[in-house]
Amino acid sequence: MLSTPENRRYQQVLSDLRQTRRHWLITGVAGFVGSNLLETLLKLGQRVTGLDNLMTGYRANLAQVRAVVPSSAWANFDFIEGDIRCLDSCRRACQGVDVVLHQAALGSVGRSIADPILTSDVNLIGFLNVLVAARDARVRRVVYAASSATYGDHPDLPKVEEHIGRPLSPYALTKHVNEVYAEMFARCYALDAIGLRYFNVFGPRQDPRGEYAAVIPQWFYAMIHNHPLHINGDGDSSRDFCFVDNVVQANLLAALVGDTAAVNQVYNVAVNARTSLNELYAMMHALLAGRFAHLQDYKPEYGAFRAGDVRHSQADISKAARLLGYQPTHRLEQGLREALDWYVAHLGAPRA
Repeated sequence: MLSTPENRRYQQVLSDLRQTRRHWLITGVAGFVGSNLLETLLKLGQRVTGLDNLMTGYRANLAQVRAVVPSSAWANFDFIEGDIRCLDSCRRACQGVDVVLHQAALGSVGRSIADPILTSDVNLIGFLNVLVAARDARVRRVVYAASSATYGDHPDLPKVEEHIGRPLSPYALTKHVNEVYAEMFARCYALDAIGLRYFNVFGPRQDPRGEYAAVIPQWFYAMIHNHPLHINGDGDSSRDFCFVDNVVQANLLAALVGDTAAVNQVYNVAVNARTSLNELYAMMHALLAGRFAHLQDYKPEYGAFRAGDVRHSQADISKAARLLGYQPTHRLEQGLREALDWYVAHLGAPRA
């Protein structure tokens, strides 16, 4: 893949970053995606400020980053424990920043249905605060985490950025409104912003525990510990699973793209593939079965469909390829294999 024009563009971005230091703000830096962005930027010699209130992020994620980067690189990181719902915290974090990578949000469709007020408070007011602080600090560009949930009930596959349906959850609505706010700030205040609609991201440091955990870490945890594994519905629902390295690539490409036609746009970030939950389970089971004897006769349990979930999801990534130079390096099985050792090492020894 590295011989393709798209990947050459990413290699050029990495080369640029090795030669030129910029000051980055990562909101949600102690979270899953945020900590992976932090690790990459510090290894590239960048200066990073991180903002996180540790509601869904963890100091342990930051500790893991510190353990794998040189001490000289770690010295380029400043952590602010603060909340994006506080404008003063956002203003402080944006001081002297060139690029904002906005990852902080309260995720999960289910959580938003259970508590729509909290989800809206974090995802709407928090996002607005980040935009205002970035505008006032004259930040060059904001790259923000959007979501495939924005497609709502639109039936077409693969999903194309210009065609969305009605939102199926409060979370989906907040992510759509984020895009509208970003477009408005571009028009009213000339703030460069690029939205990245993530599709079912997975990888190291993704939290497996709790009612609202994402499916891949949750299933790895269940299988390693010989706990029941629940599949919502019949297992034929499908998703476009995207390894976190692809997401890091998209963020860096969006942050440094020079083509004005590529700015103030929204892009799908995925691999343009559909995998059913049953197929996903089979892949994960095959990877773990050789390590854990209790998985020989292990079977999933099926339950009701979950409110707010879409039946099928798949991304058209041609726009991101054309305007950003995005070319995913990891498909689902590659990503699972690469993340496997982390999951086994960090999810704990299986119980008897």
